[in-house]
Amino acid sequence: VLLEAQKELVDYKGLGISVLEMSHRTSDFTKILNTAENLMRELLNIPENYKVIFLQGGGSGQFSAVPLNLIGLKEGRHADYVVTGAWSAKAAKEAEKYAKVNIVHPKLGTYTNIPDPSTWNLNPDASYVYYCANETVHGVEFDFVPDVKGAVLVCDMSSNFLSRPVDVSKFGVIFAGAQKNVGCAGVTVVIVREDLLGFALKECPVVLDYKTQVTNGSLYNTPPCYSIYIMGLVLEWIKNNGGAAAMDKLSLIKSRMIYDIIDKSNGFYV
Repeated sequence: VLLEAQKELVDYKGLGISVLEMSHRTSDFTKILNTAENLMRELLNIPENYKVIFLQGGGSGQFSAVPLNLIGLKEGRHADYVVTGAWSAKAAKEAEKYAKVNIVHPKLGTYTNIPDPSTWNLNPDASYVYYCANETVHGVEFDFVPDVKGAVLVCDMSSNFLSRPVDVSKFGVIFAGAQKNVGCAGVTVVIVREDLLGFALKECPVVLDYKTQVTNGSLYNTPPCYSIYIMGLVLEWIKNNGGAAAMDKLSLIKSRMIYDIIDKSNGFYV
């Protein structure tokens, strides 16, 4: 990927300019954008009733965007949060600006495990249920998709996005900062079910409004063009190397190398 980017840095496909200086309104960039989306759809088998948008602001921007876009789905402005580490805790704190946040389990003293879902107290009036699939700071990862009884499920997948196959149809919204798994910093992928569009609060900044961004094909404002280009190269690499299922196998091989050393350390590493 880096070698391909290096080769095209100064002269992208014979155009005489770099993607870095390319207008986002040109047909050439439209091809880059469409290629990235099509690869994303293919690799994740994204259903047709889901929209893919490429935004800015990182995961932290989505901590605001999620409640701003979804809390209006139901009256009362309630939202359920599963807090299993630093990132979901930050998301819940941000959501409190716009919603009545219910932490669905007793407050955890330490972030070392996923609370038993049978103990979760889900609010039937909640507009959505939010969780972070992999908490990188505390090393806590979900090995299952929560059953939220038909509620709108929102997931921060930043750090394990495209590391394995996932059934997108189980979610209302998936978002992921590209810098963790599928590119460089600057672009955030949002996958949103189309029936959830159009409920943004009036105070929602227009650049965070999912419907506005979908309607404008991620081009309402100037997008992070080069980051989208790099992401497209990474997605192509993933496809050429077997897709999400192959990434899962590769991750297991790499993790076994580490865990085998830990297991054989006679307690030195725990």
